[in-house]
Amino acid sequence: MRPPILNPLFRPSTALTGVGPRIAKLIERLTGPNVVDILWHLPREIIDRHIVPHIGAAETGKIVTLTLTVGKHEPSRTKRQPYRVRCTDGTDDLTLVFFHAREDYLRRILPEGELRIVSGAVDRFRDETQITHPDYVLAPEEAKDLPLVEPVYPLTEGLTLKTFGKAVRGALEDLPALPEWQDSAYLARQSWPNWADALRTVHAPDSEAALSAQTPVRARLAYDELLANQLALQIIRAKMKKRPGRSIKGDGRLTRQVMQSLPFELTGSQRMALAEIAADMAEPSTMLRLLQGDVGSGKTIVALFAMLEAVECGGQAALMAPTEILARQHMATIEPLIAAIGLKAAVLTGREKGKARMAILADLESGEIDIIVGTHALFQETVQLRDLMLAVIDEQHRFGVHQRLNLAAKGKGVDVLVMTATPIPRTLLLTAYGDLEASQLREKPAGRQPIDTRTIPLERLSEVVDALDRHLSNGAKAYWVCPLVEESENLDLAAAEERYAHLKARFGDQVAVVHGRMKAAEKDAAMKRFTDGDARVLVATTVIEVGVDVPDATVMIIEHAERFGLAQLHQLRGRVGRGSDHSSCLLLFAAPLGETARARLKIMRETEDGFRIAEEDLRLRGGGEILGTRQSGLPAFRLADLAVHGDLLAAARDDAKLILNRDPDLQSERGTSLRVLLYLFERDAAVLNLRSG
Repeated sequence: MRPPILNPLFRPSTALTGVGPRIAKLIERLTGPNVVDILWHLPREIIDRHIVPHIGAAETGKIVTLTLTVGKHEPSRTKRQPYRVRCTDGTDDLTLVFFHAREDYLRRILPEGELRIVSGAVDRFRDETQITHPDYVLAPEEAKDLPLVEPVYPLTEGLTLKTFGKAVRGALEDLPALPEWQDSAYLARQSWPNWADALRTVHAPDSEAALSAQTPVRARLAYDELLANQLALQIIRAKMKKRPGRSIKGDGRLTRQVMQSLPFELTGSQRMALAEIAADMAEPSTMLRLLQGDVGSGKTIVALFAMLEAVECGGQAALMAPTEILARQHMATIEPLIAAIGLKAAVLTGREKGKARMAILADLESGEIDIIVGTHALFQETVQLRDLMLAVIDEQHRFGVHQRLNLAAKGKGVDVLVMTATPIPRTLLLTAYGDLEASQLREKPAGRQPIDTRTIPLERLSEVVDALDRHLSNGAKAYWVCPLVEESENLDLAAAEERYAHLKARFGDQVAVVHGRMKAAEKDAAMKRFTDGDARVLVATTVIEVGVDVPDATVMIIEHAERFGLAQLHQLRGRVGRGSDHSSCLLLFAAPLGETARARLKIMRETEDGFRIAEEDLRLRGGGEILGTRQSGLPAFRLADLAVHGDLLAAARDDAKLILNRDPDLQSERGTSLRVLLYLFERDAAVLNLRSG
């Protein structure tokens, strides 16, 4: 149960004065449903309302505060005309402009001939200086009510700064007095305030400098969040380590047969990873290992050999992927290799229904199926395995820790191997996986050609289509990825459909399209046409980012490449260069490019090393955005910025280790306070793990 002291923070936002159901909906879309979510939403800039001496010195577009004498009111003659109030500061004139105004209200707050303090953004229209809808109009005696420095928050459509600012102030009024969970000596050394003071200060910045992630108050709050993250990970990790495992050590008969049938040699790093995994599986405790492999480094084959080790011991193995396309892709790699030695694999996704599904479930329970490949469908209660020994989870960052535990719970002492094709920088590795042992595949299989990457402005689109025509006539296959539109699946869809129509007009039935709104069967049919060669151009949104494997596709065109994250561009580029033919990647961009976008495209041209790209991505974007999308499932920190707070992360990791060594059940005085911290950051699963021992 959440400690009652936190109840004020976990009320819905409607509990705050001035937040009705309509506003609450907007706030929830922006920050989340509870009062605490509003507090975690930090200001990004400030409005400085320090008074400008005279109208002539006011810069267009800037917020100014002026002392004006109110002149003549000019009410609007028609609905479309604005209401104007002429004013002066004695040196120059300025007009206040209001649309849809109520005359009685304006005459009351702006009486003719009186002095008023007015604050708002200045603009110039037909040589006239004006302020449209000023933010504040105050009588001189009310000057003390004018906030000279005002925090500005990222907002969503329909929500104003005034409304959101009021909600923040309401949330801050009710801060509970929480016990101090940080070590007092460490707090003093860092010169950090207590939690409540830090929150109040962070929402009342008095200068640009106060917005920096490096201020003591921001550092304090970031450290709270990082410590909650590290404690939770280490509690769950300790719980998994305590789970009695089994020593899984095969006799090598199946792995030898498959190894001999492979048409290629394993790379040095694949052999190394296999040795590390085998050593872990042989231990009596449960394995939890991360296999990090760059795009096209051959993770599926490593996973297959690990699964064969379990099958050699008489057990079963499961491989879970985040999408159906990816699950079927893995199946296509694995099945021919194991069918040849008499083993049985099956695929289970949401699409298997009726009798076919019942047959798979029966064969799993009887042990007839050795290796099952699937999506989230594998979690369902109806799925029972005879003896699951190894669970492999692909693209781990798309699944939560609890889902990992759910799959492991399908057997006794199940070993877990998690895989990702997204090279993750060391800092992020620690936030997502604690001290998970990691194996890395840093080499590409022999015969892979480097990919020729170029950047081309969108104005030269017609030249790109002509070049594509030449490639197609030489038998090539190409991907054409359409731009990502921020938070709008409909616009993504429109972009893909429009490009598809444009290319289809030129290349006819050689063009297929795949996007997120299509039914699974339609997607598969389009992918099959592309794989089989009936279609030679595949227009797609980013659904093809992970795991699509068509070795004879050699051209990747990414439209509006400047809108994609680095890691995403790298993943997309990795869809080509999978065979022995020369491949190219064209990054089409709209000029002018911002500084970050230019830096991203430059790195893409310079290197194909995903690990270097991941480090650069972290540097350019900060941790919250690292994997290109919010869906990345790596913890999206609200207060910590890993590009700035990396040293705090290392400190939090060491602190969490020390705390749990001394007080594994968090029963001491500090331990009890730390339980409050875990609940505050909604790491409830970790507390439950403490309880269940």
